Amino acid sequence: MPAHTLTPAILLDRVTFSWPDGTTALSDVSGSFGTGRTGLVGRNGSGKSTLLRLIAGELSPTAGSIVTTADASYLPQRLTLDVTRPVADLLGVGATLRALRAIESGDADPRHFDAVGSDWDIEARSHAALAEAGLAPDMLDRSVGQLSGGEAVLTAIAGIRLCSADQQSAPITLLDEPTNNLDREARARLYDMVRSWRGALVVVSHDIALLELMDDTAELYDNELSVFGGPYSEWQAWLQAEQDAARQAETTAAAALRREKRERIEAETTLSRRAAMGRKAQLEKRVPKIIAGGRKMAAQVSAGKLRGEKADREANARAALDAAERRVRDDNKVKIDLPDPGVPAGRRIATLGDGERSWTIQGPERVALIGPNGAGKTTLLERLVYSSLGGVRNSVPAPADGGVNPGITGDVGEFGSRRLNCERAEAHTDRVGYLPQRVDGLDESASVLENIAAAAPGVGTVELRNRLARFLIRGAAVDRPVSTLSGGERFRVALARLLLADPPPQLLVFDEPTNNLDLDTVAQLVDALAAYRGAVLVVSHDDAFLERIGVDLVLELDREGTLTER
Repeated sequence: MPAHTLTPAILLDRVTFSWPDGTTALSDVSGSFGTGRTGLVGRNGSGKSTLLRLIAGELSPTAGSIVTTADASYLPQRLTLDVTRPVADLLGVGATLRALRAIESGDADPRHFDAVGSDWDIEARSHAALAEAGLAPDMLDRSVGQLSGGEAVLTAIAGIRLCSADQQSAPITLLDEPTNNLDREARARLYDMVRSWRGALVVVSHDIALLELMDDTAELYDNELSVFGGPYSEWQAWLQAEQDAARQAETTAAAALRREKRERIEAETTLSRRAAMGRKAQLEKRVPKIIAGGRKMAAQVSAGKLRGEKADREANARAALDAAERRVRDDNKVKIDLPDPGVPAGRRIATLGDGERSWTIQGPERVALIGPNGAGKTTLLERLVYSSLGGVRNSVPAPADGGVNPGITGDVGEFGSRRLNCERAEAHTDRVGYLPQRVDGLDESASVLENIAAAAPGVGTVELRNRLARFLIRGAAVDRPVSTLSGGERFRVALARLLLADPPPQLLVFDEPTNNLDLDTVAQLVDALAAYRGAVLVVSHDDAFLERIGVDLVLELDREGTLTER
């Protein structure tokens, strides 16, 4: 596999990690990351986030070693913040800035000078970092609680860049799904940061646009870390070609093994026939006994040699097939096959509007709802879902994009002091399937099977188990309570409940579906939606996903509650 031959910034030697309950997350992983930008990909559950935490020093390997050329700065997938802290602390300059301002106010305590060091321009550099994150300079002295979730992520990343700028050695930064909660504007800012990144950067992400900015693509697959020298699209093309060659090699090796088996059997048949003829001749005494004995001994030596040769050839062919089979990936992929909801092309499915204009979703249309975080996109979706249940939600809950999403079962609240009653969201069918950003609404005490059966009461248990298997939920996992599932498992159960409902929904509503899916499952969802004959309404900042599902209409909701067609 081609890869950059730079001196590694991170070196892993047979790293193993097990959780306290004995579950092994990583086993005997070796490899390295270079000093440039690397996108780390792999299926959900492959251990990518665990690997970042090990490199950052948050976790210690159960076995093996990790060597880095510098301390690693780490941004976790979920940024836990004290909303009362100053933004300066999130930026990483709070202590230095407070010491500088104490000196400027006349406090000559030596501790303040020690804290400032040579960073006398820290305020100006902090303002520049805030501008990079899209924030005004006066935010430096305000609290973290005044930032949106996306602004907090960008500020933390800008702080990492700011604090590593003075390091003599190349810094190491680890980012875990940094774009998950960012809107388009925030993503664009992050992309600009990445393009000018200094030092080693390892990014775990399902964001293809971000992965395309990487110098290298690393994959964690089956406890093996491999690195390809190029961005995601080039790695994908290489992997496809490699797998095509591997499958061809497997076919060739299987044919060779069949041929060697056939030749061995034919040889055994010939030897058996010769031996029988020899025994018959000896019984009939057609040759002297001494000559017959010599012939028998020679025949046995010849047969043994032939058997050995044939066995060796068959064993070599089997070994070649085993090697070829190991190259071919037998991946467990979610296989989504959606039922036909029976939606005629002219059927009115839903109406969205802003009080002045409205748009009607008809037949199997694909509609994208975009807009900045905090505009109320999730609110609009929830109103639509509630209207399908026989009522319209009139006040606005705290939205998931930038705040807390209570889901459709949450209490009715307000987003700030603003109400968006001018917005219209009305379903013209009661068969609406909704997948919120947060996977809530599952019965925690009930089993996986019971949760799915509640959405498909007319489908038998055996068929439900077969359908769940397509979502990689098999065997005893089907009977486990939902409360015991991992995050990835919970998401697959929620997705299965939505897509396997009986009768099938005529409108599927997704709120940022790609945030929780690995790239292979996103591809499966795209394929499923391509064959789905109902309507789809999706909120997403993932332009690549929207393009792949073939959006017919794009509506943009701004922070004033105005809808416009893009």
